[in-house]
Amino acid sequence: MTFLEDLPKFRQGRTKRLSSWDRTGRNRDYWTIEPGARVDLAKIDGPGIIRHIWFTISCEDPLYLRKTVLRMYWDGMDRPSVETPVGDFFGVGHAKVSSYSCIVLNMSANVGNDRNAAMNCYFPMPFADGARIEVENECEVPIRSFYFYIDYDQLEKAPQDMARFHALWRRENPCPPPTHLSDPNDPEVNLTDRDNYLILEAEGRGHYVGTVLSVHNLYGGWWGEGDDMFMIDGEKWPPDLHGTGSEDYFSQAWGSQPHNAFLYNGVSYCSGAHRGFNERITMYRFHIPDPSIFHRSIRVSIEHGHANDRCDDYSSVAYWYQDLPHKPFPPFPKEEDRLPRSDATVYPVDLPIPPKRRVSGSPIDPTLLKGDRS
Repeated sequence: MTFLEDLPKFRQGRTKRLSSWDRTGRNRDYWTIEPGARVDLAKIDGPGIIRHIWFTISCEDPLYLRKTVLRMYWDGMDRPSVETPVGDFFGVGHAKVSSYSCIVLNMSANVGNDRNAAMNCYFPMPFADGARIEVENECEVPIRSFYFYIDYDQLEKAPQDMARFHALWRRENPCPPPTHLSDPNDPEVNLTDRDNYLILEAEGRGHYVGTVLSVHNLYGGWWGEGDDMFMIDGEKWPPDLHGTGSEDYFSQAWGSQPHNAFLYNGVSYCSGAHRGFNERITMYRFHIPDPSIFHRSIRVSIEHGHANDRCDDYSSVAYWYQDLPHKPFPPFPKEEDRLPRSDATVYPVDLPIPPKRRVSGSPIDPTLLKGDRS
């Protein structure tokens, strides 16, 4: 059964929209959000399902996509179920925009414009007793123009047997060297997920539906020899799902293909020389036909290089559905800890963590590195 086969079926409820349209009837169809302000785009009473969200934003701060925080709250909860920089939520990291499309997210930007775009989300977001969508401007200047649509079904009774939508942003800048070596005499052996880059750790009942991963390639070469690992309903070894490489998890092969953005997987953004120093790339994988089901807990992680031997800059958004209340999120990173880092140079080195040996995929010869930056 596909969603197209369901399309002719009669539906319950009424279609509603909240938007930034000019209530005076003029053409100022946007909101201005002052520095430091937290603004509710939507406060909806009763039960319903959000069907579509569209944003486009104009701000003089070139890093506004990381400095503007998006939060969503369901059913009167006092802590958010969604907490992420606005740009990353829509599938592109690095405080940039790009034209791409997949089944649940897309962006549409003019050629040569990496700051402004239309951003769309089609994840269904059910709620039984109210919904609230908030943005916070952590720029030092106003967001001059924030345009939005929030389209939803207003229902007479609570949707049944539906989990709540969640999304969470994380970052390791840079990923640290491993400290839980499986074999101290052989650093290429990894039989644990403890040193992996952590994408999500959640408790409750639900299903995991997607990952957006952004990498700033500090070591050069191919960054993606790391395997994905899913621990479902408790720790064990091997994990319930164990992958064979980063590009394999993102349903590509033989490295990444920056020109490919497909329905469930692909690359939404890439700048710099492919596989070169300071390449910046965002990849996505959405588990829409194949969600990962959990009944008590889930931990999703990926190695940063084979056996976590690379110290690149990783950030991610995890997307999942689960029951409420969810496990409290860790403290959200401060604005300065979310910003893209500057380009690194290699010879002479200013890498945050210079490699002490040859590492997976990297052309760096550690014997040629001069000095260290602590």
